[in-house]
Amino acid sequence: MSKRILIQLDCDPQPSTFDAVVAVDAGADVLLRHGGVTPENVVPLVHGAMFTRGGPELAATAIFVGGSDVAAAEAVHARVLATFFGPVRVGTMLDPAGANTTASAAVVAAARHLPLADRAAAAGLRALVLGGTGPVGQRVARLLALKGTAVTVASRSLARAAEVCARVSATVPAARLDAVAMPVAGGAGEGFLGAVAHADLIVSAGAAGATLLDAGMRGAARSARVLIDLNAVPPAGIDGIGIADKGKIGRGCVCYGALGVGGTKMKIHRAAVARLFEAPAVALDAEKLLAIGEEL
Repeated sequence: MSKRILIQLDCDPQPSTFDAVVAVDAGADVLLRHGGVTPENVVPLVHGAMFTRGGPELAATAIFVGGSDVAAAEAVHARVLATFFGPVRVGTMLDPAGANTTASAAVVAAARHLPLADRAAAAGLRALVLGGTGPVGQRVARLLALKGTAVTVASRSLARAAEVCARVSATVPAARLDAVAMPVAGGAGEGFLGAVAHADLIVSAGAAGATLLDAGMRGAARSARVLIDLNAVPPAGIDGIGIADKGKIGRGCVCYGALGVGGTKMKIHRAAVARLFEAPAVALDAEKLLAIGEEL
């Protein structure tokens, strides 16, 4: 039996050690790591994966695309897929900055308490994604939109939030999306207050170091049934949520902190890497990673 080789293509100068450790734990026998990968220099690396093994042995080779720049990683992954032809292809996984696996885990957590599996019921739900223009926030918005849920993307920049809505709509034509500006000095606008007040689900996916839903705003979340804070660094992105909270009831809501979601994220990540070597030439992006999480 051929050794399972995972080729880690990272857009950053130094490949992620986190992704490398998970790959080994998921069963890769050999890990080949490359940093500074771009759409312009990736083709020879892909050819090396395609043409060194033939027949059934080719399935024992796979490619993981990562890095901190989501757009750059997406461009590399698109070039990888475009390089394949006919049956000469290997399995690929795209997870820049852990965005796809983390977003999938957040949606899996929310679905334990909200009817996201029933499209008709999900259509009656409203979700608010704080920090929705970041890597994880964009994916959370996309995955919830796929479920049929109405999603409000919140950012300090209304223009950037609108750009994310347009991008998600291009991928999910039936998406119901709104953009709203988050509070700045001087208080929150009516649009943001309304989004908080009517949301069944609020996910905080902003950068570390900022509380995006403070105590007063959390009190305004009268319809909220599930709150998820994906920030692992104090202060909490949502006031009162502990980093280890996992399905904890607090102030009338089910609450999840970063570590409470993180266990599921790690399970999805490991299962996805293993899946690369089990199915012929799968391409694992956000939607397929969510499907793996739902199977788990």
